[in-house]
Amino acid sequence: MADEIASNQSRLGIQFGTDGWRAIIGDQFTFANVGRVAQAYAEYLREQQGKKVVVGYDTRFMAGRFARTAAEVLAANGLEVHLSKSYLPTPALSFAVKHLEADGGVMITASHNPAEYLGFKIKGPYAGSATPALVAEVEKRLGSEPKTSGGTLHSFDVRKAYYDFLASQLDMETLRAYQGVMYHDSLGGAGAGWLAGFVKHAGLKLELRELHAVPDPLFYGVHPEPIPQNQFTIMTVLKAEQDPTFAVVNDGDADRVGAVLAGGRHFNSHQIFAVLLKHLHHKGCTGRVVKTFSTSVVVDKLARKLGLELVVTPIGFKYITDEMLKGGVLIGGEESGGIGVAGHIPERDGLLNALLLLESVARTGKSLGQQFAEIEAEVGFKHAYNRIDLRLPSMEHIQAAMARVQTPQSLAGHQVSGTEQLDGIKWLFGESGWLLFRPSGTEPVLRIYCEAPDDPTVNAILAEARKLVGA
Repeated sequence: MADEIASNQSRLGIQFGTDGWRAIIGDQFTFANVGRVAQAYAEYLREQQGKKVVVGYDTRFMAGRFARTAAEVLAANGLEVHLSKSYLPTPALSFAVKHLEADGGVMITASHNPAEYLGFKIKGPYAGSATPALVAEVEKRLGSEPKTSGGTLHSFDVRKAYYDFLASQLDMETLRAYQGVMYHDSLGGAGAGWLAGFVKHAGLKLELRELHAVPDPLFYGVHPEPIPQNQFTIMTVLKAEQDPTFAVVNDGDADRVGAVLAGGRHFNSHQIFAVLLKHLHHKGCTGRVVKTFSTSVVVDKLARKLGLELVVTPIGFKYITDEMLKGGVLIGGEESGGIGVAGHIPERDGLLNALLLLESVARTGKSLGQQFAEIEAEVGFKHAYNRIDLRLPSMEHIQAAMARVQTPQSLAGHQVSGTEQLDGIKWLFGESGWLLFRPSGTEPVLRIYCEAPDDPTVNAILAEARKLVGA
């Protein structure tokens, strides 16, 4: 069966990665291939006695047209299909699965990938990312020609219901009393206008200042991922601000969150995870802490300090979803800024996490930077982190690079104390940090991650790692 799946994927140019199938628009991401994936998903749903499915899309080029194609194929298979009236964030689409009591969902988005990409994310009936088992079931049905006639499309708009749901997860009394300033940069993606809409809907006194709030299929010329090299504008704007003002930044479909502090300082996803973990615990929440393989050891140490069980998964939110579906998870997150929390759907939500960060500032009276500095002191570890993404000519070049790092060696004067290979190859530097080599699941990119006690050490290790892989 595995060989048959691989053969189908190779023949059709359809390869599922860490969260759905993504490809370049007009190359492998075509109307024909979208129809084939929709047909495979329809067959799976029908075999599971599914009856209803929701379909949404982001702000990318032709995303609405591709979504309609998927919806029409699903409807032609006898399913009751609800298509979003307009673009929406991925977490809102996932919420729609729950709100409309659907048996699954499709989100046409390439998330954080460059503008030339689009993708097909599948959502389970539990309103979260498709688990590896669900994806495998769809993969093995690839190959059938799509049905294209018959069925009716219904439209939906869950904005108000989603806002009410967000409010139910938050300390609205504290938020309504807060009169500070927060910036929101949607990078022109599907989060555009949605946070401002919540502020108005909830009657907050917060002054929300938006950047790139008009959707742009080219994301204003940047890669729609909330990492420093894509945040020049918001970091420049924040240089003139004072604590506790901060900015939240979303990726292309707003399921991830990044942050920038007053003074223009990047506040990375590991720091966000740690602050949210401690904040939720202080609110009286408890449960297991789930993190992916590339996430900071600060999370490990904080979980132990708080007496919470820690679970480490491969990279990809679908693995966190698996743990959340077991129950008892307080928070689950990944290095890329995707974080899910207890009480919410088992899904990343960059908008809810933005509001939880705001809530932490409002409740403590401390900036995000101050809160994280307290965590560092509490766990006894200074955190610095960076990641480089090396775009190589082909997957063969990536395989050759990975072969060169099988045998660890000293880098920048740091001896390797051990290795781990849960997902990629991680070199451990004792209590001084770690280095991870891992191919992207969706692009010909080799990612190299490093955590150490200070920026100069991180940069030195990454520079030598880059030379080691021949880039």
